[in-house]
Amino acid sequence: MPEPLPGRLSPDVLLDLDRQHVWHPYGPMPGRQEPLVVASASGVRLRLAGPAQGRTELIDGMSSWWSAIHGYRHPVLDEAARAQLDRMSHVMFGGLTHEPAVRLAARLVDIGPEPLRHVFLADSGSVSVEVAVKMCLQYWRSLGRPQKRRLLTWRGGYHGDTWQPMSVCDPEGGMHGLWSGVLPRQVFADAPPPGFDAPVDPAYEAHLRNLIGRHAHELAAVVVEPVVQGAGGMAFHSPGYLRVLREACDEHGVLLVFDEIATGFGRTGRLFAAEHAGVAPDVMCVGKAMTGGYLSMAAALCTTEVAEGISRGEVPVLAHGPTFMGNPLAAAVANASLDLLLGQDWAVEVKRIEAGLREGLAPARDVAGVRDVRVLGAIGVVQLDHPVDMAAATRAAVRAGVWLRPFRDLVYTMPPYVTGDPDVAAICAAVVSAAAAG
Repeated sequence: MPEPLPGRLSPDVLLDLDRQHVWHPYGPMPGRQEPLVVASASGVRLRLAGPAQGRTELIDGMSSWWSAIHGYRHPVLDEAARAQLDRMSHVMFGGLTHEPAVRLAARLVDIGPEPLRHVFLADSGSVSVEVAVKMCLQYWRSLGRPQKRRLLTWRGGYHGDTWQPMSVCDPEGGMHGLWSGVLPRQVFADAPPPGFDAPVDPAYEAHLRNLIGRHAHELAAVVVEPVVQGAGGMAFHSPGYLRVLREACDEHGVLLVFDEIATGFGRTGRLFAAEHAGVAPDVMCVGKAMTGGYLSMAAALCTTEVAEGISRGEVPVLAHGPTFMGNPLAAAVANASLDLLLGQDWAVEVKRIEAGLREGLAPARDVAGVRDVRVLGAIGVVQLDHPVDMAAATRAAVRAGVWLRPFRDLVYTMPPYVTGDPDVAAICAAVVSAAAAG
């Protein structure tokens, strides 16, 4: 029998074991870049197990991939987790139910767009998109139209790393080009013209309407990220195109799915990004910030029409059932996170951060190699005219005392909503330094 590891490992031992055994996201095995070891986190700060670039703690400019909107070790969320642990951490959701999940579903219906009345709780954002696609496919099959099984989206999108979500990610230049020819072949519109405040382009509107009309006989749904395309390129587009999609889908009998996993719960300045357009989808996916970054949980919400259509079919059930569906611990923390968010003037806080990002990122416009600087809500993006040198950009950010995760041609930030003005300014300075180094 091998000897058990000691109770506390030194940073060097951790990194050695990490190098041998741990496969990090979007990385090779073994890894080529040494990760920073985080010993603890509190508020908006990550405390490192050993110094890096002269720093022992970093301001988190990423909200742990956009989820930790309340920061770390928030007393309200900590207490919600402890209280639920005293009751039960998990129980199967098949044939059983419990208050945290029921309360969460009711709350999501209450705050979500009006037609969405039914909630399927999932393990992660990508899985919620899988469920949403399955809802749409099964809806049309139940209605006797199984030929409606393709999806339409626009280029530049990202919806997750599982199978159907990968099929609606941009196949050219996206993260899943490796699987072209293996994934289901979907219908791709051109990327929406950039600019949140830009007017609707009549030519692009016609392009969307024509494409949906031409393929309506085989389309189960249109799937898009509303207003902000996240990991596909951090691009912003006019909310007007969401209205175009809603009208075209209604005209041609196609379901509309909004992926609000990154944009939901206030990130763009509205509780849900679809509110900028004043329209609602037939299915909506949420996740990330729902639990305040504490535990993995997501949800797919749908209309009564979709739910009843599936339930009248040859197989009158939604054929999906994750082991950890409706996990009580995650649901309890999600309820506390929503209470915390909605119990304060979150919109004012997001607007404050937006103003700080606009001011603090403005100097990046004068940095050589910067193509664009854009801000919406608590999202700040500096786009380069070349692929970012991630190692150099990360080192520059860490030297400035900030954790960022650049990718492709982007250095960006999505800070927690509790980030104070001095820390927002520090994050912006780090983004500018990273852009200059990258």
